[in-house]
Amino acid sequence: MATKAEALHVDCGKQPICGCIGFCRGEAHGTGVRTGAQYVEGIRDDGRQVIHNGEIISDVTAHPAFSGAVQSVANIYDMASDPDNAEEMTYESPTTGDRVNRHWSTPRSREELMLRRKALTKTAGMTLGLMGRSPDHVAGFFAGYAMAPEVLARGGQQFADNTVKFYEFLRDHDLYATYTIVPPQIDRTKPAHQQSPPDLYAGIVDERDDGVIIRGAQMLGTGTAIADFVQLSTIHPMRQGDENYAISIAVPSNAPGVKIFSRRSYAWAASSVFDYPLASRFDETDSLLVYDDVFVPWERVFVYKNVDVARAQWFEAPAHIMGNSQAQVRYMVKLRFLIGLAKKITDMNGTGTIPPVIGELGKLATYAAMYEGLVYAQEADCWTNDNGYVLPSQSHIYANMNLQSEINPKMLDIVRELCGGGLIQLPSSTEDLKNPEIREYVTKYVQSPGVEGEERIKLMKLAWDLIGSEFAGRHEQYEKFYAGAPFIVKTHAHRTYDWSKATDLVDYALSGYDIDGRKF
Repeated sequence: MATKAEALHVDCGKQPICGCIGFCRGEAHGTGVRTGAQYVEGIRDDGRQVIHNGEIISDVTAHPAFSGAVQSVANIYDMASDPDNAEEMTYESPTTGDRVNRHWSTPRSREELMLRRKALTKTAGMTLGLMGRSPDHVAGFFAGYAMAPEVLARGGQQFADNTVKFYEFLRDHDLYATYTIVPPQIDRTKPAHQQSPPDLYAGIVDERDDGVIIRGAQMLGTGTAIADFVQLSTIHPMRQGDENYAISIAVPSNAPGVKIFSRRSYAWAASSVFDYPLASRFDETDSLLVYDDVFVPWERVFVYKNVDVARAQWFEAPAHIMGNSQAQVRYMVKLRFLIGLAKKITDMNGTGTIPPVIGELGKLATYAAMYEGLVYAQEADCWTNDNGYVLPSQSHIYANMNLQSEINPKMLDIVRELCGGGLIQLPSSTEDLKNPEIREYVTKYVQSPGVEGEERIKLMKLAWDLIGSEFAGRHEQYEKFYAGAPFIVKTHAHRTYDWSKATDLVDYALSGYDIDGRKF
């Protein structure tokens, strides 16, 4: 009996192992925006190998470790494909004429950049800003490649063509791509080619007339268990000798040889949605991906054994700024959710009118407004590249990346203080509320003026899952290191800031006087 991958395979003169399985899946649902049902059906029991808790899972749509996140992504697709949202969430594909998701857009004007941000904001609202690898994230990176393909062409025009065609394929079939771009933490004192054995880091180990063979591992594959495609590359600087690892390729998540080792799913461990309302719905899971002699056809190779282009693809093409502009819209929405929760809790506790509490709420509002202001500044100070595409301000993006890592722990601590001890004195589970005898005691002693016990418990459990649970701890770590090591982020801010605006003022000040006195 044919596997689902084989059944979905459209005859292209090759076997399904050719790497076009994902393409055939796209053909199966046609072009244009997908519905949630089409997304779910596309990854249902498709032969992917996801390892979790000693089990090899092939159908992530039905497994409790992943089904909550799958449903949340499906909700995003349903929202974007709703005809009532067509104008806001979609635009016309220049190749097919179909309506496609706006997160794939390559803006040609400030207005189009603003429309993209508004669509990204609505998408982030669907997950409360808690899914960092939702389908719109890596979409921004591939849009960035398409906006400056000449950077990829430095390694050969065919690789630039491959990249643009793959971007168009993802866009026109509304597919969900994520990435693995960080090597395993094994020995960071040595470059990739000096690791022992040499196939620890994912790289090319063999070539054929029709493609390359990939072997090795890559970490932080957030969302890979539930995505359609995975980009494999590296954002870490490569050295001469690392050419076999200086690559950028794409494979379907269900490609033969791809093994997805997921960390412990917080959704799987959640006792109920009421007890863990965020972990149960928005845990996208992070995974170690092992590429066990995975075949990749040449048309899915974008950077090929080129140390310089492997680096340039991120920072000379606008991939890094397009991807991170999405990430900052997501975090902006997450901050709104965080401070809104703080406001609701202080109002419930009756402390919202106390001056010191007002001061702390004001501090939260200040941080959130600063961050949001820098998101809008990216549009106000946008620029046009040599190909006529309008891009968000680099300096404001990197300023915000620095701000994010600094304010996130401060804001979490403020919210913890505002919640007080009530945050950790909550019923053990919903079963306490379902038992009439126990519920009588719980609702009597866990309440607030004008707020019934169950309502208070619901709000406080929501807060716990955002700032105190294992899911919350993962998010704090994620936001701290999402952008990379702090000194690297500061280096990007230094690199992209227009220092002439500052030093010209100093020159002007110095020119106005000398030892003989004032000149003007």
